[in-house]
Amino acid sequence: MNFESVGPRFAAGAGLLAIIPVLVYGMSGSVVAGIVSAVNVVIIIGSLYIAMAPIDESHDDHHGNGTVS
Repeated sequence: MNFESVGPRFAAGAGLLAIIPVLVYGMSGSVVAGIVSAVNVVIIIGSLYIAMAPIDESHDDHHGNGTVS
């Protein structure tokens, strides 16, 4: 499998593997810090997932000059 065939949304989903070290950290250290870290990882990966979503270009209400009619 080469990296060119992997979609960006799949790659962002694979970023959820970062949860594993966070869980280990939460189990061995402070539980609250582990929970906060896990929430941060989920927020970051969710943001990347949304940012890498395909752009819907069906809305062609503008004329290309910055104005909307």
